[in-house]
Amino acid sequence: MEHPSFSNIGVTPLSNALGAEIDGVDLSQPLEKAQFEDIQKALCAYGAIGFRNQKLSHQNQIDFALRFGTLEVHPIVKGMEEYPEIIRMHKPAGKPASFGVGWHSDNSFFDKPSLGSIVYAETVPPVGGDTLFANQQLAYDMLSDGIKETLEGLIAIHSAKEAYTSPSALEKYDSDGPISYTKSDIIEDFIEHPVVIRHPVTGKKALYVNAMFTHHFKDWTMEESKPLLEFLCAHATREEFQCRFKWEKDSLLMWDNRIVQHAALNDYVDYDRTLYRVTVNGTKLN
Repeated sequence: MEHPSFSNIGVTPLSNALGAEIDGVDLSQPLEKAQFEDIQKALCAYGAIGFRNQKLSHQNQIDFALRFGTLEVHPIVKGMEEYPEIIRMHKPAGKPASFGVGWHSDNSFFDKPSLGSIVYAETVPPVGGDTLFANQQLAYDMLSDGIKETLEGLIAIHSAKEAYTSPSALEKYDSDGPISYTKSDIIEDFIEHPVVIRHPVTGKKALYVNAMFTHHFKDWTMEESKPLLEFLCAHATREEFQCRFKWEKDSLLMWDNRIVQHAALNDYVDYDRTLYRVTVNGTKLN
């Protein structure tokens, strides 16, 4: 991958595939224009960027997110009472993780999928709980010319229904647990997106299917869709396309949902973890 130069922030790549840690920035303070432009540049280049040792209030997190666009209030997952844009993702000790587990791109079942997700860590386990990312531009680049030709113009149908009506999901509706859901008609929607999209800033092509929300291909039956969809989802998350982010208290992580997939690891059952997520609204994908 390409490693651009930066004048106003420090950038340390996390892997050969994607991801970087940013230093020399205090996100609790207003960012200078040049600093923010470098952060945007790093996000486009690396797909997922992390910041360590950030002492942030909820308002600080919202203010940073607003630099990228308007903020989403999730139609299913309830936000905080004072800050409906913020989802408190708490996993109590002794309970398995049941939110964000499995490879996906956040809210690909929206007509205008989320641009980016911004997550701040308040409480983290001493071991485990990492988040994996996979570069979907690299995944597309590594497909054969024959498969690329097959995918050109192909439309995929995305749906929230399977993910949000699973047994573990049904327990969350109107619950007083650590994560609560509310009923929404969006669960019944089937949304069309191109299988191959272009990043609106860089123009680079990326694969845009995921195992959690991609249902089938338009004008294909489920049986016809299954083999190709399974191949693409497995290919998209190959190890050579991945990086791993190790959470620390007061770390903040942002990723571009248009060019990366992510998966939360469920390997810290004995420990608490509390993260706060804000999501930036996106635009129609092309």
